[in-house]
Amino acid sequence: MRVGGVRCAVVTATVLAALLIPLGGCSGGGPEPSGGEHPEAADKPGPAPTRVPGVGDRLQRRIPVASRQVVAVYGDGKDSPDATVVLYTKRGSGWHRVRGWPAHNGRKGWTTDHHEGDRRSPVGVFTLSDAGGVLPAPGARLPYTRSAAIAAPRWWPKSYWHDFDHVIAIDYNRVEGTPPNNQTRPGGYAKGGGIWLHLDHGGGTSACVSVSRSAMRYLLRTLDPDRHPVVVMGDRADLDD
Repeated sequence: MRVGGVRCAVVTATVLAALLIPLGGCSGGGPEPSGGEHPEAADKPGPAPTRVPGVGDRLQRRIPVASRQVVAVYGDGKDSPDATVVLYTKRGSGWHRVRGWPAHNGRKGWTTDHHEGDRRSPVGVFTLSDAGGVLPAPGARLPYTRSAAIAAPRWWPKSYWHDFDHVIAIDYNRVEGTPPNNQTRPGGYAKGGGIWLHLDHGGGTSACVSVSRSAMRYLLRTLDPDRHPVVVMGDRADLDD
């Protein structure tokens, strides 16, 4: 159900269950050091690449033809929690870099065979169809669900409490068109789920990708469902394969 373009919060009976979803995809074992934000400049005038930079044939073919926005997550290494997020937009046949930010991924790095609790982020191309958070939508274009049920549990370290002020659901093992904390996992629980773009707490996650608050707000205001946004994510070696 929607009210004013925003889905209503889930009923009380699902609140405790919903809180468990981030534990499988977005928790961490303790803060890790991180650098500050260093947004990258937009493209200078000139020809734009006809392919998303750093993405090889295998994943390039999985980017839907209709997609005009790509969030590329370039992991530093297979076993590294450090990454860079870059937003690209397609104009004509060229992919133009819009902006980039430092980011984090799973504490143990990346995997092409993600399972619940492996602390690695899944490599692949996934649609971005839904957003939400504890706080009101900051001008989000994606359907946005505001709900206290999305909040990080208070038994997590205090530095994690605001991780889910704003989130964008990564459509890995989830039902598109539902709130980010929807518990349905079409591929089964063992394949993991609850993987989001969310706010950074200074270190690796359980499988999510985290960015600064300003980066998240920018993405929410920019990603447009009419442009069929996707995330292309993985360590640089797997992305370029």
